[in-house]
Amino acid sequence: MLKMNAASLRWKAEWQGIGVETPSFDYPSMVARTASAPAWVHFGAGNIFRGFIARLQQELLEAGRAETGIIVAETFDFEIIDRIYKPYDNLTMLVSLKPDGTKEKRIIAGVAEGLKADTAGLRRLREVFAHPGLQLVSFTITEKGYALTDLEGELLPVVRRDLAAGPAQAVHVMSIITALLYTRYAAGKAPIALVSMDNCSRNGEKLQSSVLTVSRAWAAQGFVDEGFLSYLQDEASVAFPWSMIDKITPRPAEQVEKHLTELGIDGMAPVITEKKTFIAPFVNAEVPEYLVIEDKFPNGRPPLEAAGVYFTDQETVNKTERMKVSTCLNPLHTALAVFGCLLGYTSIADEMKDAQLRALVEKIGYQEGMPVVVDPKIIDPHVFLREVLNERLPNPYLPDTPQRIATDTSQKLPIRYGETIKSYLARADLNVRSLFFIPLVIAGWLRYLLGVDDRLAPMTVSSDPLLPKLTQALAGIKVGEPKTYTGQLRPILANPALCGVNLYAVGLGEKIEGLFLELIAGPGAVRATLVKYLP
Repeated sequence: MLKMNAASLRWKAEWQGIGVETPSFDYPSMVARTASAPAWVHFGAGNIFRGFIARLQQELLEAGRAETGIIVAETFDFEIIDRIYKPYDNLTMLVSLKPDGTKEKRIIAGVAEGLKADTAGLRRLREVFAHPGLQLVSFTITEKGYALTDLEGELLPVVRRDLAAGPAQAVHVMSIITALLYTRYAAGKAPIALVSMDNCSRNGEKLQSSVLTVSRAWAAQGFVDEGFLSYLQDEASVAFPWSMIDKITPRPAEQVEKHLTELGIDGMAPVITEKKTFIAPFVNAEVPEYLVIEDKFPNGRPPLEAAGVYFTDQETVNKTERMKVSTCLNPLHTALAVFGCLLGYTSIADEMKDAQLRALVEKIGYQEGMPVVVDPKIIDPHVFLREVLNERLPNPYLPDTPQRIATDTSQKLPIRYGETIKSYLARADLNVRSLFFIPLVIAGWLRYLLGVDDRLAPMTVSSDPLLPKLTQALAGIKVGEPKTYTGQLRPILANPALCGVNLYAVGLGEKIEGLFLELIAGPGAVRATLVKYLP
């Protein structure tokens, strides 16, 4: 049996014999160079990083366009480092799943070091951040990673504690980053770029806002000096480029694990951590991918354009991000997630065979979303949407589930639907009250939160940081008993934090309430509602 580790990279003929591509550069030498001259740190050790971002750096290494790898740090789930990175010497098996059923397999060796944000890991990160040659710090920590407050605008307990305790005891990822930046400032004020690669509208702005909020609170208490604030706000010192990233990397699939094991590769079984992260030594992913980054790097950057990354200005990044996150992909994903769970689906591809669900996402994309898309020029929105609807979402070999996509939906609604609603409000030629299918999804999400499917069978609701508060707000509502609805949705829909606006103030709140009442009418009401409006 072959084992994926640094030593086995020498067995190129054996790997090639089973169809696995191995890196062409000297991996131990790259690791040594990175240790002494780090250039890139990434926070968030999950699948999108392993299957996309780390692979980009590998391509530069193989082309002789880079000499060092990426140092990855995990602040949320330390088991990922202990069980997925260390036993495999930071290597990942990337399995690209094509719509024709073929699989491309490649060992990704773009990661030089994997760190936990524990005492030892933070000590090492302080060394790395003090190094003047460090060029960028990137992030894939999901939307909730940047949040300092809850739905009511109250500081999260961990953030409140961090602000009171100061940099030396930081726990929240945004506090940790700010503390590390203070280390860099104290070590000589070398410039740096911090690049959010998460699916957040204006992600660089969100990252900057959170860092500044933490730093100002610490400055007010004397934990950091005022010069640090000036350093963070000087674009020639610290830049926060915006970006748009797109590549579907589902949870590891059983059939992919079986395929790798049958090839004679040992140790490919997924693990489930105590924090419920489902992860494996391999990443199964689709082939299409996009990464667009604002070209603002005060200390230089890797030549990632050689690996297919688009570098452009902030306006173009914003347009491509809004095209993808607010119109052409992510809103469709959330619609499929919500209704797929309610209707008992466990496959996004299978949902695309459902006449009503396919019609729903087509209406959201073409009818309600496309009118507010501004063509970014570097990617054609119509071509992108056709690829999503006809190739990517229906790919039967991509094992993506509505349950995975439904995770953290409360954090996604402001971006995936709120931005379109606000765009309608800003346009004199569009009537926000004409929106119907986006309100239907919001109503469907609230119906989903009741925790029973369309047959009224108990259903597990995916994790969400606001789930306890939302569940409490919806208390008393029983599916099949519409009279139990006594206005519980109104505080939720009136809260601008949900979709960026008060949904009643723009004329959509009552519409969502009405649709919600149809969806809770009884068993089969979800399907009946979809058939009614999407015959």
